[in-house]
Amino acid sequence: MAAGNNAALTNDGGLGSMSQMGNKLLLVAGAAAVIAVMAVFWLWSQQPDYRVLFSNFTDKDGGAIVAALEKMNVPYKFSDSGTAILVPAAQVHQARLKLAADGLPKGGNIGFEILENQKFGVSQFVEQVNFQRALEGELERSIQSIGAVEVARIHLAIPKASVFVRDQQKPTASVLLNLRAGRSLDAQQVGAVVHLVASSVPDLPAANVTVVDQNGNLLSDTSKKMGANNLDPTQIKYIDDIQQSIIKRVESIISPIVGAKNVRAEASAEIDFSSVEQAAETYKPNQKPDDVTIRSLQSNESKTSNGGAATGVPGALSNQPPAAATAPITTPPVAAATPGTPGTTPVVVDTTPVNSQKNMTTNYEVDKTVRYVQQAMGGIKRLNVAVVVNNMPVVDKAGKTTYRPLTAAEKTQINDLAQQAMGFNKERGDSLTVVNSSFAGEPVEIIPVVPLWKSAEIIEYGKDALRFLVGIVVLLLIYKRALSPMLKKLMTPAPKLLSAPAEGNDAVVSLSGEQPKAIAGTGYDQSLEAAKQLAKDNPRMVASVVANWTNGNE
Repeated sequence: MAAGNNAALTNDGGLGSMSQMGNKLLLVAGAAAVIAVMAVFWLWSQQPDYRVLFSNFTDKDGGAIVAALEKMNVPYKFSDSGTAILVPAAQVHQARLKLAADGLPKGGNIGFEILENQKFGVSQFVEQVNFQRALEGELERSIQSIGAVEVARIHLAIPKASVFVRDQQKPTASVLLNLRAGRSLDAQQVGAVVHLVASSVPDLPAANVTVVDQNGNLLSDTSKKMGANNLDPTQIKYIDDIQQSIIKRVESIISPIVGAKNVRAEASAEIDFSSVEQAAETYKPNQKPDDVTIRSLQSNESKTSNGGAATGVPGALSNQPPAAATAPITTPPVAAATPGTPGTTPVVVDTTPVNSQKNMTTNYEVDKTVRYVQQAMGGIKRLNVAVVVNNMPVVDKAGKTTYRPLTAAEKTQINDLAQQAMGFNKERGDSLTVVNSSFAGEPVEIIPVVPLWKSAEIIEYGKDALRFLVGIVVLLLIYKRALSPMLKKLMTPAPKLLSAPAEGNDAVVSLSGEQPKAIAGTGYDQSLEAAKQLAKDNPRMVASVVANWTNGNE
């Protein structure tokens, strides 16, 4: 009977060993699964922050970028809208540099690289079309480099060349600009785009280039000039620049006296944009004898003698003898020769009447002035400047700042400085007004205090910390509830099966495989307590032993 029991126990021991091996394998598999779950959760809690690598790309560029990222082993994902590629924040700049080295993204514009893939035997028409596409693509790339332009589209209409002059046509170009949000192009920038396109295409005049924005607004209108009732944006900008320049000069010259925040100035300029050309020809009389210039002088003198014959106009008046002369004779009379006086010669006086006539004509130059005046547009017709000065700050000995009104001398000094700074011209009708008044205090903007837990940065940090803490707590729970018991069971040695007691001996059965110790008079009570404690600590093993006993008794 004892031998049979021993055999049964030995057979059951083999089965128990196999059961223990299966349990160990299950424990190892469970531990491995728990460790895998912990690793996955840890990686999830440490997920990197993704940032935008490229956005608003074409499908072709998107495929090339994704292929390059996969080749570089860079993780990526798409945004919710599908218009951006996201990569970890730590690899954004490195990925951009590597992709730029590969020429990505290309922007969807085909440039002259299309000519590098020309097939053999293409027609001249296809070559011309490819060249035009390449030229359009290169121009689009150049215009997109402007800061305010996001996307540019260019269409060139290049007519076929003709040998006849009358059949020749000039090329035309259409430019569609998609501007960035909140950006615009002024007239100078639009003109730069027009001249850029016109200079890149042979025989393309600037007047044949049309520029339109994404809203359908015509930006280049070179076909007509500004009418009399229209405002020229360049003129408005010119007026504003002059006014701002005057304001800046006035405030900068007064600020050192009263303080930077204690002076305000405004200017209004009237600008004359009319272009005047004037020609004047003036004639004036000769006022000064010294300035008289003889242009021509003509003199005519004639004398006639009638030899005692009657001359003159027939009539009674002409036959009467002339009256005695009234003018004094300047020539002294010649003394008559006295007969018998030696050395004298008798003088015979000719008393024959003589007619003389003398004419003189003098032509003087006329004073003449010819003046041509051309007045350039943009001249200042009038300036109106208003200046407000705050009361003068005064700091007492205690360090307290008070304000006092300006004195008359200070007002005069500020007024003179402002006139010099603005270029005051009384003859032009300029006006300057300087007012001293106390400035109203600026209202203090009360910014509501945002609680610390509502701050965006704190919320972001809190999310990261919460994710980290949740990961740690979950890992600890998995370790305590699943991994630690499994490891403890794996580290615990397998219990030995019960051995049959010898016949006739009062031996105590050991459930733990240890050698039984001698039990004193109360050995039964102690064995019973040990069995109870063993059943409480390892009920599965006790149940297995009892099952073996039952099977053995059968």
